[in-house]
Amino acid sequence: MENLGPVISKHGVDKLGLAGVERVYWNLSTAQLVEMAVKRNEGHLSRYGAFVALTGEHTGRSPNDKYTVKDEITADTTDWGKVNVPFDRDHFDALAARMADYMTGRDVFVQDRYAGADPEHRLAVRVITEQAWPAHFARNMFLQPTQEEAEDFVPDFTVLQVPSFHADPTRDGTRTGVFVIANFTRKLVIIGGTSYAGEIKKSVFAVLNFLLPPKGVLPMHCSANIGPNGDTAVFFGLSGTGKTTLSADSSRTLIGDDEHGWGPKGVFNFENGCYAKVINLSPEAEPEIYATTRRFGTILENVVMNPNTRRLDLTDDRYTENTRASYPLWFIPNASETGNGDHPRNIIMLTADAFGVLPPVSKLSPEQAMYHFLSGYTARVAGTEKGVSEPSATFSTCFGGPFMPRRPWEYGELLAELMRKHNTDCWLVNTGWSGGPYGVGSRMKIAYTRAMVHGALDGHLAKVSFTPDPVFGMLVPDTCPGVPAEVLKPCNTWADKNAYEAMAAKLASMFEANFKQYENHVSDAVKAVAIRAKK
Repeated sequence: MENLGPVISKHGVDKLGLAGVERVYWNLSTAQLVEMAVKRNEGHLSRYGAFVALTGEHTGRSPNDKYTVKDEITADTTDWGKVNVPFDRDHFDALAARMADYMTGRDVFVQDRYAGADPEHRLAVRVITEQAWPAHFARNMFLQPTQEEAEDFVPDFTVLQVPSFHADPTRDGTRTGVFVIANFTRKLVIIGGTSYAGEIKKSVFAVLNFLLPPKGVLPMHCSANIGPNGDTAVFFGLSGTGKTTLSADSSRTLIGDDEHGWGPKGVFNFENGCYAKVINLSPEAEPEIYATTRRFGTILENVVMNPNTRRLDLTDDRYTENTRASYPLWFIPNASETGNGDHPRNIIMLTADAFGVLPPVSKLSPEQAMYHFLSGYTARVAGTEKGVSEPSATFSTCFGGPFMPRRPWEYGELLAELMRKHNTDCWLVNTGWSGGPYGVGSRMKIAYTRAMVHGALDGHLAKVSFTPDPVFGMLVPDTCPGVPAEVLKPCNTWADKNAYEAMAAKLASMFEANFKQYENHVSDAVKAVAIRAKK
């Protein structure tokens, strides 16, 4: 199905200055997009039908090349700094115009989709790409309008992705030839110089993160699921903390694995697809996700494939360790059909503490939850190539700092407010080390972690007695089914108690140093629970 010139005017693409394009392929189906991608040599089909694409030099996001146009809408509402870099509106207009000229005589692929399963808070997004497979990506990741909605579709925001077009830093005011720039006045995101499809997904997420808080909706970088009794749970966590593994529970219905909103009606998925990391994926450890790599309709980014047999090697990281699979949410057997859930009964904040001193599970008050939400802590194991055996702390605001345009405490205050209003329990779960730091202790057994998560979700832990942690202040349950009592108290697992106290004080001081940036912007109640190093 080829839509020619008149359709461009009918649907408003000419408003972007794209009236000179040769052909517009509008809302093609998955099968049509795959056929076009193969025909245009954008990638290849694997043995079982998944489409394999290579993204070249850029195999992940380019966070240092992300900008927001500073104008009347964003000037006083954006948390300007290293993450949210201001961009001149005149430079944006000139760059967008040059992109449009560049597309003259070329084909484009357009997908009209929604971001947000709640009709009252969804964003109508038009994604325009110069290749077929990124349009397929958009089709996988976002929600499809009904036939009636598609006929009268008017975008709230447009994303224009042209990987073969590069900026001129001297002329355009960019850092490099790569750019991802959002303009809230023109309601337009332009992406150039990179073929990494995740930039499309995360650009839309960042737009929602800017637009929703004033409406009382909390955007969240999290996974979410629903229990057999209809209880919704939300899982926050940075990479390596177990967010995907622990939220993928066959006894619970998956709402989504990455981006959600919490609004007046409850939790809703922003997307209708998954963008899962697949390096070293195995059918034993992750059978449901593994199965998607062998299905037509899945896109595999930078996965190694034998050119003759078309067999995949998910263990090969020659292109990148960040290999990805994009697939519709319904490829997962227990996925929600609506993408909506009730207000969360429980929030799980996951951390992998490689210092070995945080409790494996603890209950947080709304103020403590806001504190840990703003902190967004986990720890990385130090690289042996530097000769360092000690782990390093990582803090990512709201467990998704790179995608949060507004000031962090706006999101934190909204979280605490919603928790109080809906009587939501929050649990900090440490999937990291026990009995000592990395290199001394051992990683928390997954069976124990699952038992603690199940205890939180089924309501058991909320009913037991608690003891405040002597250093970090959160409430630690005295018992948990399936977990030895001594494991619940970190100090009990260390052979050297003095070493535990010293390490706990060290991590507490890291928390304290990180939180200083928020101290003048939070309530006294939140300041009161701020961690202080044990003297």
